[in-house]
Amino acid sequence: MTNLELGFWSFPVLLIMVFLRAPIGLAMLLCGFGGWYFAMGGNPTPLLAKLKSETYTTFSSYSLSIIPMFLLMGQFATLSGMSSKLFRAAESFLGHRRGGVAMAAVGACAGFGAICGSSLATAATMSKVALPELRRYGYSGGFSTATLAAGGTLGILIPPSVILVIYAILTEQNIAKLFLAAFIPGILAALGYIATISLYVRLNPESAGTRAPVPMRERFGALADTWPVLVIFVVVVGGIYAGWFTPTEGSAIGAAGTGLAALLAGSLNWAVLRDSLLGTAKTTAMIFFIVLGAGFYNGFLALSGVPQFMAEWVTTQGYAPLTVLLVILLFYLIFGCLMDSLSMILLTVPIFFPVISAMDFGMSAEHLAIWFGILVLIVVEVGLITPPVGMNLFIINAMDRDTPMRETYRAVMYFVGSDIVRVILLVAFPAITLFLLPG
Repeated sequence: MTNLELGFWSFPVLLIMVFLRAPIGLAMLLCGFGGWYFAMGGNPTPLLAKLKSETYTTFSSYSLSIIPMFLLMGQFATLSGMSSKLFRAAESFLGHRRGGVAMAAVGACAGFGAICGSSLATAATMSKVALPELRRYGYSGGFSTATLAAGGTLGILIPPSVILVIYAILTEQNIAKLFLAAFIPGILAALGYIATISLYVRLNPESAGTRAPVPMRERFGALADTWPVLVIFVVVVGGIYAGWFTPTEGSAIGAAGTGLAALLAGSLNWAVLRDSLLGTAKTTAMIFFIVLGAGFYNGFLALSGVPQFMAEWVTTQGYAPLTVLLVILLFYLIFGCLMDSLSMILLTVPIFFPVISAMDFGMSAEHLAIWFGILVLIVVEVGLITPPVGMNLFIINAMDRDTPMRETYRAVMYFVGSDIVRVILLVAFPAITLFLLPG
C-alpha cells in the first residue's frame, strides 16, 4: 500500500474511532502514530524520534502560550460574576420590548464573548444567568434555550477567540488581523440574532412575555457596573491593533486585568482563584493534547501527500473556485454538528487550506487566508446549533431538563436561518470581512 493510500484510509479509521466515542485528540494521535509506523515500513526508530520532536516543538511554541492566558481571562470573568452584570445592563435597556429579555441575553453573550473566547463556556455561563429571568417573564422553554444556544456561538467569533488563534498558527497568519476581520461578522451575528428574535416573537406572540420599563437612572447604573468588561476589551484588543503589545502579551494583560477587576469588585477570593487556575489548567491540557494529536496526524498526512494530491486534483478538474468553497463550507456545516470546533479546525484546515490557496479568488494570499478562516469559523459555529446533534443545544438542554429537545430544535432553526443568510453575505461580499484590514 502506498503512502497516499495510507493517508486516505486513515480518514475512515479516524471517523470510526470518533463515532466509538474515543477522545478526538487520542484518535488523531493513534491514527498519526499508526500511519507513520506503516509509512516507515514498520521501523519504530523514526516514529519515536518524531514523537519526541513533535511533543517538544508543540508544547514549547511561544504562540500557543496565548491560549492559557485567554482561558484564564475567561475563567476569571465566568467565576467572578461579570456575566450577570452584562445581562442586567442589557436587560435594563431592552427588557421592556417584545422579546427584549432574549435580545438582552444575546447582547450579554456578545459582551461576554469579548472576554471569554469560548462558545461552550459562553453558552453555559449565560444560561445560568439568563434562563431564570426568561422563565420569570413568560418566555417559552424552546425559545429560551434556542436563544441562549445561538448567543453562545458568539463566544468564538467575537475577538479574542481561541479558535482564531489556532487557525492563525496553522495557516501562519497574523493573529491581530484575524481578530480585526472577525469584528464586523461578529457584530452582524449579534444583530442578526436580535432581528431573528424580533421576527420570532411576532410570528409566535405567546412565546414571550413583557415586563415594565426600568427607570433611566437604574439603566445607566447597571451600565456603569459593566465598565471592567469595556476597559479590558478596549485595552486588550485595542492595544493589539495599535501595536502596543503582541497578542500573547495582550492575553496576559487581559488575564491580569480581569483578575484585578474581579478582586476590586470583591468577587475574587481564594476559592475562585483556585477554581480559575484549575479550570484553566484542565482546559489547556485538553486543548494541547488535541493540538499534539492533530500535529502528529497532520504530519503523517503531509508525509503521505494527501493535501498536495487534493489541491492538485481539485485544480485540474476545472471546478469554479466558488463551487469548491461552497462544498467545503457544506462539509463544515455537516461535520460541525458532530465534532467540536477546535477538533474540526485542527483536523481539516491542513487539508482544505492548500486547496483554497491554490485557487484564484481575485485577492491576495493573505486576504484569502483571513477571509477563508472567518468563513470556516462561522460555519463551524452554525454547526454548534444545527439539529440533531449541535453541541451547544445539548449544553443548554442539560441546564434546562424541563424543556423537550424538540422544542429547542424547532426554535433554533430560525437562528440557523439567520446564520446561513450571514454566510451567504460574507461569501458574496468578501469586503465585509476585509473592510477593517489595513491596505
